[in-house]
Amino acid sequence: MLMTNLNHVESAENHKKILEENENVMICCGRMGPMCLPVYDIMEELEDKYKDVKFYDMDFDVPDAYVIKNAPECAGFMGLPFTMYYKNGKVVKATTSIQDMDQVSSILDEYFEKSEYQHSKVAD
Repeated sequence: MLMTNLNHVESAENHKKILEENENVMICCGRMGPMCLPVYDIMEELEDKYKDVKFYDMDFDVPDAYVIKNAPECAGFMGLPFTMYYKNGKVVKATTSIQDMDQVSSILDEYFEKSEYQHSKVAD
């Protein structure tokens, strides 16, 4: 299990249940490495701003991570983490490698909802 403050996807069965029970889900599948840690930090920061999105991490090295690693949307991905965005159980976006706050929030805004972050950014 990853040492983050996010909720954890612990198995393929758990992954399936999360997608069935939640409309909007972001899962970052990675390790505790330099490309993944910033994404986990961003997710933790955005949890309070995107109330209708459920944020999870998943350990890239567990056998059940195949549900993300082998997804067609991740074909050809080379860099960790693999980040998946789901709406009503379907993948709407997948990214690979490090992402910054603006990249993640832009995806969330496009596919899920406008957040307090977006509104405060416009006011700046």
